[in-house]
Amino acid sequence: MRPTATRVTSPTVRRRTAGTGGLGLALAVASVAQGASPAAAEEYTVRPGDTVSHIALRTSTTVRDIVAANGLDARAAVRAGQRLVIPSTAPTAPAPSATPAATGGTHRVATGETVSGIAARYGTSVAAIVSANALDSRAFIRAGQTLTIPGAAGAPAPAAVPASVVATTASHRVASGETVSGIAARYGTTVAAIASANGLDARAFIRAGQTLTIPGAAGPAPVAAPAAAPAPAVTASHRVASGETVSGIAVRYGTTVAALVAANGLDARATIRAGQTLAVPSSVAPAAPATLVGNTFAGRTYPEATVASANQNKASLLAAGVPSKAEMQSLVVATARQMGVDPALAQAIAYQESGFNQSAVSPANAIGTMQVIPSSGEWASQMVGRPLNLLHPQDNVVAGVAILRQLVRTAPDLPTAIAGYYQGLAGVQRNGMYPDTRRYVASIQTLMTRFG
Repeated sequence: MRPTATRVTSPTVRRRTAGTGGLGLALAVASVAQGASPAAAEEYTVRPGDTVSHIALRTSTTVRDIVAANGLDARAAVRAGQRLVIPSTAPTAPAPSATPAATGGTHRVATGETVSGIAARYGTSVAAIVSANALDSRAFIRAGQTLTIPGAAGAPAPAAVPASVVATTASHRVASGETVSGIAARYGTTVAAIASANGLDARAFIRAGQTLTIPGAAGPAPVAAPAAAPAPAVTASHRVASGETVSGIAVRYGTTVAALVAANGLDARATIRAGQTLAVPSSVAPAAPATLVGNTFAGRTYPEATVASANQNKASLLAAGVPSKAEMQSLVVATARQMGVDPALAQAIAYQESGFNQSAVSPANAIGTMQVIPSSGEWASQMVGRPLNLLHPQDNVVAGVAILRQLVRTAPDLPTAIAGYYQGLAGVQRNGMYPDTRRYVASIQTLMTRFG
């Protein structure tokens, strides 16, 4: 990695190893109350890129039911190939046999509608609509499509609020790192209900600062560690280094995110800062982290503390899982358009840096799809006016695109701006482009024609 001038004027974004895998999602920690035992269940095999919230949406159940049925922890983390029990959401009491089933109706899909929203509108289920219309497991529909609505008795009815929930509607302002599944668990509602009430797509993407309508909310539940879990006999302390995360620290000490959150009174985002001292509930000494990321790249050896943080972040990501490369590419395109950056340029940078791999991490602790180091992430946070969490897919892309936008605005030409992303603009202006920087610029310009 080349030396750079002050971070405020031109940070070195990072020297990265493309495709080496790395950091993960910010983990929203929320207690999930176990519901009643379902009457029936089916099995589901987790696919790459799946999250519990997506699975809940596809199977017309709730995050809390899947968590309870499978003994998942507060992060609701799943891995590709894992087999989950999907509890049935069928009502416990059958309809009276003397009442014939409704003959059904039809619905013409409008722009922005989802199967979950249509099901709620007609008082039926996602699974019923999927079955009646031979939809695939993603429940994809398109504007103008005519759907058969089983059990619909004519005009759509307003979405019903479960009797177990107070029929009130709240609003929630999304904080950095929050997810729809975490918000749903906090308010005692479902991912499908929030997605329907706010017109979210099947991925249930939200952004920090967005205000959500929370249907059927009985007020946010406080975040707490499970009451039955006794405090460990021994408590260690850990001083937070730059770039560390709660999940990485938990992996290192053989404890859990929920235990660290409870022991230190952290909020649902599990936010920590460099220099902070954490109480670590643990009965064993910290284990040496697995060597997932080496300490050298392109002939440069990185400091031990930096490489240790990179390895912790890598371990955290492997445990948590990330969106697919295709989903990350779509997020790069959407973010670039929103922020006024050429989508072809943003895609070329993301592909060169990580191959759209949000799990990528380098020996320099460059994180995620856009391969941004923590100090450059702080600079990007100042530019966009809010804290950015580089472990969160959307915040990672926002950080990279914000830096790219600033470089394009301040560099004399596009090749110099591209070189600044790799070498640091101040370094380019002071020393010119190094040979590997020139190769980087040429590769980006070639990739731009591919993504243009």
